[in-house]
Amino acid sequence: MNRINKVVSIAIGLFLSACSAPKEDSDPAGNVAQMEMTAAAQTAIIGTEDGKKVFLDHVPVESARATIILLHQAGASGYEFKDIVPRLNAEGYSTVLVDLRSGGSLYGPNRTVNKYGKSAQNFSDALPDIEAALNWARLQGPPVILLGSSYSASLCLRVAADNPSRVAAVLAFSPGEYFPDRHFTGAAAKAVTVPVYISQSSETEEILQSKSIFDALASKQKILFVARNGSVHGASTLRSDRNPSGADENWKSMNKFLTTLSLR
Repeated sequence: MNRINKVVSIAIGLFLSACSAPKEDSDPAGNVAQMEMTAAAQTAIIGTEDGKKVFLDHVPVESARATIILLHQAGASGYEFKDIVPRLNAEGYSTVLVDLRSGGSLYGPNRTVNKYGKSAQNFSDALPDIEAALNWARLQGPPVILLGSSYSASLCLRVAADNPSRVAAVLAFSPGEYFPDRHFTGAAAKAVTVPVYISQSSETEEILQSKSIFDALASKQKILFVARNGSVHGASTLRSDRNPSGADENWKSMNKFLTTLSLR
């Protein structure tokens, strides 16, 4: 059975078991769209160092090259990656999609935010969520890559700086100085030694911001991609509905970078 058939089989089995399983009272209410999105995934609720609970969805791929943790932008949820996850799975990567505590209903419901009734006040509050997701993903076996969107891209750099032996690479889409400390991301970049891929929107300000972070990186293997056909803010630049003229170009560039990684 090939990889795609296995993923489909997992999806069907998980969907049927989800329909018959009792729902915990503490879980946020779901809907049809949410069921469709998580049908192919193994949903988990993980604990963070500061005592919070965070929702994630794991789609394992047999003999995966790596596990990619997908982290959304401000005001959003893991639904930002709804159309990105299947493509990464088809390329041979397991995925872990996280609903960070700093987010909202952009693209779809954020179960972690719904659980606590509101989004975290500061973007940096989501740092323990990413660290917990990294710990959880490492237990699954394959090397782990962090993919961040906007503020979470910056947090990925901080986590990679602190965990050089546990993070295989970072895919940073529209990183920037989104925090009260206006040097937070630049300082993190100076300590990052793992491979890093940076992309951003076609806006001049974003390109300059990415260039500043790129130049600060200590990584020997790093790419700053500027699309010819256009890009939009964050990882949604990989979505054809958000970036119809440039999504394919962005995918090709990212995949080229991924194939250069020595993963073990």
